[in-house]
Amino acid sequence: MHLTTTARAPVFTSALRCWAGVSRFAHLLAAMVLSAATLSSPAQAADLPAPREGDWRVPDFRFHDGSTLPELTLHYTTLGSPDKPAVLVLHGTLGSGKGLLTPGFGGELFGLGQPLDASRYFIILPDGIGTGESSRPSQGLRARFPHYNYEDMVRAQHRLVTEHLGIRHLRMVLGYSMGGMHTWLWAQLYPGFMDIAVPMAALPVPMAGRNWMLRRLVIDSIRNDPAWKNGDYTEQPPSLRFASVYFNLATNGGSQALYRQAPTREKADQLLDQRLQAPFKGDANDHLYQWEASGDYDPSAGLERIRARVLAINSADDERNPPELGVLERELKRLPHGAQYIVPGSPTTAGHGTLAQAALWKAAVADLLRSAPRLD
Repeated sequence: MHLTTTARAPVFTSALRCWAGVSRFAHLLAAMVLSAATLSSPAQAADLPAPREGDWRVPDFRFHDGSTLPELTLHYTTLGSPDKPAVLVLHGTLGSGKGLLTPGFGGELFGLGQPLDASRYFIILPDGIGTGESSRPSQGLRARFPHYNYEDMVRAQHRLVTEHLGIRHLRMVLGYSMGGMHTWLWAQLYPGFMDIAVPMAALPVPMAGRNWMLRRLVIDSIRNDPAWKNGDYTEQPPSLRFASVYFNLATNGGSQALYRQAPTREKADQLLDQRLQAPFKGDANDHLYQWEASGDYDPSAGLERIRARVLAINSADDERNPPELGVLERELKRLPHGAQYIVPGSPTTAGHGTLAQAALWKAAVADLLRSAPRLD
């Protein structure tokens, strides 16, 4: 692993002391890395406090295009007490807040003595618009559901945190994949609201390259399937399963790891057949809306407004956000306080899914929590 800081950014001195140790730590635990799909597992680490779930119903929620929903339901999960410093943790595409309570993610962060110990922090895990148990197309409106984007999702999260939960300041916003893109938006839309922003597996630039091309293939596969019927299907369009397997193989899992699992054509066919035949419970409209929501994502114009300490975490084998593009290094130079932290790729990491295992990066986050000043 390595860290770089921007030319304008003060070096996170205390963080640098631990990163050499983190590198050794990461290599020892790399074999534990699983696919990002593990984030949706219901399994939960045994030592976490009991999560609390709730729903907030927002009347006449207005979206970016002027459309409204008479009642928007925002589901959320919390850990700890609201009188503690608050931390917002954001999930990936098609995920949910409680889906982050896995042994590999929440079990490495929220337990006693861990970096985001829920006895010391109030952990907020919202379900994004269109997924989890928040309002989504599959609940009845289908393709008549408002077409939300990432900014709508972030503004809804901000309203949940401030208006419903009564939080006036966040110690940290941390997000993975889509949640990482949301974190970039949070940091520039609400620059004084958080001390620390940790966007993971995400870049602060518009959708482009392979990342957008593969998303559009999923979108077009669903929309062009005759069985989709403009969203009024009676059975799930077969394109949904095929496009989802295709997308995950193309943009997740790690090239080395996939080759290790499938070093021959026979084993590659077996792996593909397993994925194509595995149980699949997704809804085509929900998937379609989630992928389309990323289409106009672009936090780049507001990067200079960011006041938080930013630690952008990525993996060297991330198929969607390959570090060799140099995009992150270029954009971090625009931040007053920015650094990046890269997990090296190996046969035991998982590409875009690598950061699902918090053991590989949690020490750097813990050190930043100790060193970053409060902004309020």
